[in-house]
Amino acid sequence: MRGHLIWFNSDKGFGFIRTEDGERLQLEESGLAPGTVFPDRRAGTPLVFERDESTPGEPRAVHATVVNDEAPRRARARHR
Repeated sequence: MRGHLIWFNSDKGFGFIRTEDGERLQLEESGLAPGTVFPDRRAGTPLVFERDESTPGEPRAVHATVVNDEAPRRARARHR
């Protein structure tokens, strides 16, 4: 699944994701994929993840990784 970060509190170790369908899922620090670098944790950060409903209560996001959808920047042409 794809979505974006709503907010994340590093001190508490959890936050929330909004899916493309508008659903809100909880994300715990342990739900990040191994080796995932999650440096800024800013709202709007695009993520891919799996939905986990194995525990009672609110569904959770697991195996979350940051997606870099930005197109590479092109150099400007020089006018001579």
